[in-house]
Amino acid sequence: MSSSFGRGRRPAADGALERLARAFPQGVLLLDRDLRVTVANAAAGFIFGFDASRAAGMHLIEAVPNVELERRAEEVIDGGAVASPLVVAGKSGNLTYAISVYPLAGTNGEVHGVLVLTEDRTEYLAIERARQDFMSNVSHELRTPLSSVKLMLETVISSPDDEVGDLFLPQALAQVDRLAELVGQLLEQARVESGQLLLRVREIDLDAVVRPIVASLEPQAAEKGVALNFAALRPVRLEADPDRLAQVVVNLVDNALRHTPAGGAVDVEVDAEGADAILRVRDTGAGIPYKDLPHIFERFYVVDRSRARKSSGAGLGLSIVKQIVDGHGGRVGAESLLGSGATFTVRLPMHHIRSS
Repeated sequence: MSSSFGRGRRPAADGALERLARAFPQGVLLLDRDLRVTVANAAAGFIFGFDASRAAGMHLIEAVPNVELERRAEEVIDGGAVASPLVVAGKSGNLTYAISVYPLAGTNGEVHGVLVLTEDRTEYLAIERARQDFMSNVSHELRTPLSSVKLMLETVISSPDDEVGDLFLPQALAQVDRLAELVGQLLEQARVESGQLLLRVREIDLDAVVRPIVASLEPQAAEKGVALNFAALRPVRLEADPDRLAQVVVNLVDNALRHTPAGGAVDVEVDAEGADAILRVRDTGAGIPYKDLPHIFERFYVVDRSRARKSSGAGLGLSIVKQIVDGHGGRVGAESLLGSGATFTVRLPMHHIRSS
């Protein structure tokens, strides 16, 4: 079968089929038996980077430079089975498409052409990757502490020495606490994503919510050799859910402490700017690479997974923070220079929020 690129007389196409193809939102190519374009809609031109209005007579390999697609189209013409969609990258940006090839047959069953249908699969593939990452990460995060607990308990059972129990049982308990925290985060994430985030809103003093939490984390900071400071720069009253905001504060401050080395500092501030209540958590840790900043509030996204293993981070805390802040009609963002720490800023509107 010839695959030269020369233009010939425009092949005829069925009028109804042509109108349907041009109106279709997906990319559509109609080809004759020589695999020359009879109809190309605007979506196909956009996807593959050619002028659809001038595509008639163009060979398939010129319109879509993919040898595998050409081979499949030839097989369809020769009566072969329709293969699974071919996944390719389009020329219209960072998008992925699934191309399906179908025979066009007349009433006598003879194949007289080919239908090439293109569907944007970018979002589907992103969701599928997220699902696979989710399962992989959850399995790992649960298996690691479970394996540790099992090993430590086996050691205690097999050893007659009481000192072994004194050494390993507190560590096993700490791993159980880690498991309980992770399961709690997973359940919280599931509730948030299913639309079950409930806000029990009342008028609160933001200082009164944040200050006790910071005080409760001071022993953790002292154990690490990190200075934990709190300042209320202006009095702030707003209508919000104090329990949900407490989750935000705990997650942000705990995250800052876990990534700040001994001798560093974590500063927590409450302030007001215009109509917004401000919660700011600043640390002197390792900072966040620029390429990672846009993703840190995504579920299970971890900047440095090897570092996260050491600090028990599962990549859920910041995702939960964002969902809670969004639920209050607020915004959360992060600024950082690698090696110079990070600053997380939560902005909450001080107007009334209707509770769920």
